[in-house]
Amino acid sequence: MNDLTVTRQTFDEVMVPLFSPAAFVPVRGEGSRVWDTQGRDYIDFAGGIAVTALGHSHPELLKVLQEQGSQLWHIGNGYTNEPVLRLAKRLEALTFADRAFFANSGAEANEAALKLARRVAFDRFGADKYEIVSFTQSFHGRTFFTVSVGGQPKYSEGFGPIPQGIIHLPYNDTEAALKAIGAKTCAVIVEPIQGEGGVIPADPAFLKALREACDQHGALLIFDEVQTGVGRSGHFYAYQDTGVTPDILTTAKALGNGFPIGAMLTTTAIAAHFKVGVHGTTYGGNPLAAAIAEKVVELVSSPAVLEGVRTRSELLKAKLAKINERFGIFKDVRGKGLLIGAELTDAFKGRAKDFVTAAANHGAMMLMAGPDVLRFAPSLLMPLDDLNEGLARVEKAIEAVTAAKATTAEAAR
Repeated sequence: MNDLTVTRQTFDEVMVPLFSPAAFVPVRGEGSRVWDTQGRDYIDFAGGIAVTALGHSHPELLKVLQEQGSQLWHIGNGYTNEPVLRLAKRLEALTFADRAFFANSGAEANEAALKLARRVAFDRFGADKYEIVSFTQSFHGRTFFTVSVGGQPKYSEGFGPIPQGIIHLPYNDTEAALKAIGAKTCAVIVEPIQGEGGVIPADPAFLKALREACDQHGALLIFDEVQTGVGRSGHFYAYQDTGVTPDILTTAKALGNGFPIGAMLTTTAIAAHFKVGVHGTTYGGNPLAAAIAEKVVELVSSPAVLEGVRTRSELLKAKLAKINERFGIFKDVRGKGLLIGAELTDAFKGRAKDFVTAAANHGAMMLMAGPDVLRFAPSLLMPLDDLNEGLARVEKAIEAVTAAKATTAEAAR
């Protein structure tokens, strides 16, 4: 038998080189802490990219995993199952939606939403109404359709011709949107807070204008809440704090707390345009994923948890402001709930990765949102002691990076 001993170096030997993971290998997590192969602990502000909203190894989720895992994991969509029906009912009770479609990821949820929007337009208006309006710096997934709709060309270049009829406009530019949305528009897709694009909240007036333009021109408004959904913004879905209701909402990431699941939510009238066989999935809506997600939704939707998100948000922003008083490295700290972006000043432009690496060296896991923004997306239940200790570690990392820059500048004189 081959030697199955593995290290970080093994990644470079056996994996397709699409990722550049950290130097340490996490092996265990509990709450907001993670331990690596050396037994070293890290405080987790990354949350698996805004996924582990209830932290690691949540006891109630472990219980569901064991109970459902001993009954039925997978059955296929030639049958239905009780957990997926309960999950659909729970999500529909919490939102505008009447119908749900379950997939395995945010990309698949967005793929379904975009296909549905084109099908609705085709059925109602004919083949000429197919244009999709999206926004620069948006991110909607890595399938070829969703990456083409996303507003970051670096992800779609080099794969051949992209699908036709996709228009990218500046985010939060109401005038540009009203000029572009017209008779050929079948859908407008927007993140209520751009995540990968830099943690940029939408102006409520901008979203309201999109809603009115879609209504005027018979287009559907899609909210991509893959990152902002399931409590992340301090509301169960971010749209609920905007005064705007979409026609279709997509959700994933935190929905399964790390177990792969995504969903597209919509109304009865729109869902009716997807007939049997028009779209599908093998794993989507399987009973194991659905049972876990149902428990996640039950726990996160409680008023106490959502209030806790808003409280932690204020604490996190205040702590970052305090750190900035000392170092002056943030141009802006923005976001909602526990999706916070700290944009670096021009002196540190393009160096977000350096801060993430330094944070890991000091025992904190962090994210970037592009090369200029540090992103914080911790557990919605993060203990305040962990939040304080984690930010103390981040502050030490910032001290190390700024000191190194000062030393380099001094040596260059």
